[in-house]
Amino acid sequence: MGQDEFLFLLMGLKWTVALSVIGFVSGCIAGLGIALARTSGVALVERITAGYIALFQGTPLLMQLFVVYYGLALIGIKVDAWAAVSVGLTLHASAYLGEIWRGAIEAVPRGQTEASKALALGYVSRMKDVVLPQALRISLPATIGFLVQLIKGTSLASIVGFTELTRAGNIISNQIFQPLTVFGIVGILYFVMCCPLTIYGAHLERKFAASVR
Repeated sequence: MGQDEFLFLLMGLKWTVALSVIGFVSGCIAGLGIALARTSGVALVERITAGYIALFQGTPLLMQLFVVYYGLALIGIKVDAWAAVSVGLTLHASAYLGEIWRGAIEAVPRGQTEASKALALGYVSRMKDVVLPQALRISLPATIGFLVQLIKGTSLASIVGFTELTRAGNIISNQIFQPLTVFGIVGILYFVMCCPLTIYGAHLERKFAASVR
């Protein structure tokens, strides 16, 4: 494999990173709203968001990307592959992160919430200053673990013709007929992205476990 092929892989890597960032950041914003809705105490809101989470956790990401790209086109809404994949990853990430953070919010000791109510803190101040900082710390290992899964999940963007790292590898493999070499390099690039995050997540998990003993 020559220099041009390797540069093409790096171009695919760039789009993999971009998709991961967009999906994760947008998913964080939407996921926070879902987590707050799931813990709002309003039965209807909690049921709706629980259904949303069940839908996206209970169906494959591949199918979700397929439905967003081709389903919207069937009802007259045309979106390009970049937008479709970004929306699909955001919906997927928001469901998982919403559930992760819902669990973290509920894991904050109830006494913290009761103490903040005794101090007459409003809901916004109570969540912003008391609950969410602790919930964020609790959820960090799981959040980083999900980010690793999201990075690998971007490989499914090829179903709508988007050229990220895996599809770039497939294109080059079909051109030079060296699949083991090409996908070996692709695997190394994924490993370089994911392994440091996995190690950092495990470190945070051990650190948190030690602090609560």
